Parts: sequence; C-alpha cells; structure tokens
Amino acid sequence: MTALLRTRAVTRRRARRIGDTAGDRWFDIANHTALVALALATLFPLLHVISASFSEPEAVVAGQVWLWPNGWDTGAYEAAFRYPALLTGFANSLFYAVAGGIVSTVLTLLAAYPLARRTLPGRNKLMFLFVFTMFFSGGLIPTYLVVDSLGLLNTRAAMILPGALAVWNMIITRTYFQMTIPDELLESAKVDGCSDFRFLWSIVLPLSKPIIAVNLLFYGLGQWNSFFNALIYLTDESLFPLQLVLRQILVQNEVDPSQMVNLQDLARLQDLRQQLRFAVIVIAAVPPLIIYPFVQKHFVKGVMIGSLKG
Repeated sequence: MTALLRTRAVTRRRARRIGDTAGDRWFDIANHTALVALALATLFPLLHVISASFSEPEAVVAGQVWLWPNGWDTGAYEAAFRYPALLTGFANSLFYAVAGGIVSTVLTLLAAYPLARRTLPGRNKLMFLFVFTMFFSGGLIPTYLVVDSLGLLNTRAAMILPGALAVWNMIITRTYFQMTIPDELLESAKVDGCSDFRFLWSIVLPLSKPIIAVNLLFYGLGQWNSFFNALIYLTDESLFPLQLVLRQILVQNEVDPSQMVNLQDLARLQDLRQQLRFAVIVIAAVPPLIIYPFVQKHFVKGVMIGSLKG
C-alpha cells in the first residue's frame, strides 16, 4: 500500500513537471501574490477599526493605533450602549433585514421564473419595462408622494416595500433559471400532471438554493445598511433602524466647549467621540460578519451565475 501511494506521488510530480511551464509557475506566483496583497488590504482596515475601538482615546487621536489596541478602553462601547434607543434600533434593523430579505426574495423569484420561460406571452416587452426602471425613475419627491398616498409613512412597510424588488437581482435570478432549469424538465413534469405552481415549489426552488441564498444576502445586507429611507419616511424614533440610531449617537456626542468648565473633561469627551466612531462601525458590522460564513458556499456558487457557459 505504501509503495502504491509513493508511486502515485512520483507520477503526479512528473506530470506536474511536464505540464507546468515556466510561464505557468510565474503566473501562479504572481496570482498568489496579488491575492495575498488583496487580502491584506481588506483585513487591515477591519483590524484597524476594531483595534481603535478598544484602544485608549488619547492613542486613537494621536494616531498611535495600527493593528493592535494601544492600551485597553471600552468607554466607547459603554457610551454607545448607554444610549436607550440602541437596542431598539438593533431589533428594528434585524426585523427590516429579515422581513425585507424574505419579501424581496419572494418577489424576485416570482418575477424571474416566468420571465425565464420562453413560452411566456409578451416576455420581451415585460423585460423591457423592468430594465427601463433601471435607467429612469420618478425621483425622490414623486416617490415620497406615492408612499404618503398609500399611508406608509411612519410604518415598517415604508422600509420594505418601496425598494422591495431590485431589477438587477431579478435579471441574475432569471439567468440562473434559464441555465439550470431546462424546458424539458418542465415538459416531463407536465406529462406527469404537475402544475406550474407545483413545479415551481417542488422542483425549481429545491434546485435554486444558491441563488436564493444570494438574494437573501444581498437584500438583507441592503436593508441592514439602509438609513436614507428611514431618514425620509420615518419620524417615529421607535421605528428607527440601527444605522439611524448610530448617526444620532455621533451627532449628539458633539461637545459644546462653552458648557464645559474642566478642560480635562472636555479633552476626554472629545477624544471619546473620536473613538466612538470606530465603536459604532464595529457594532453595525458584527451581524453581517457572523451571517456571511453560513451562506458563503451558496453565495460563491450563485454569484458566478452567467459568468461562464458550458
């Protein structure tokens, strides 16, 4: 057994030496070097923000923080979590991300699947109408008037419904259906008496887990990071998402020097405000960083749909 394994290893090495040219080896070296440099360029800002959020405020202001915390201070997190609306905003953002991701994904699937079928009447005209909205929109004021006329102002639906369907996601999903669900599969299912809705539920959706995961991730992250819709459509602070709450924390932590008597306290508060910026970035980034590893397998497969054929 050992001799057989050794023979196979020698054969693989010989094949590698024969098949790989000098240009291939230099390409691999350059490729790995570029990937390592890209990984470091991505990790450095993240590590810097985390380190700065736990460092001494004076070290952060002085620019003495790089990859590791300089000292140890959790005052920025304590100041952030003392804000009463923070937990409410976190719960609201979680609801918007989950509910918005599900609603948007369902709408995307229901729009993409019929457009993927070549037998749909008026398929090209419907596709033109969808694509047209990618280049032309009604604008902010007409959109606000529509939301107001529907009675959605100061409701959770105002955060979910106005931008529920992204045409680009629908196009990617339609391409996935066209490439992975052949028309012959539908024809054979109909021969067995399967209806269109049964075919979608029992066959198409189980085969579409990668693109469903991609849509949930894109829509969920979009809702999590969204604050402009809340800024426009919401005035009730109990409905504010986390991003808007964090914005308020930064705005309300501005220090008025005329109100301070002790110069040391003034300097401490100003330094803490600088550190608070890094803390709120970490607070907002933690949930996506936790969720991403669980959907990475489907995400990598689904996001490459349409890039290669064959």
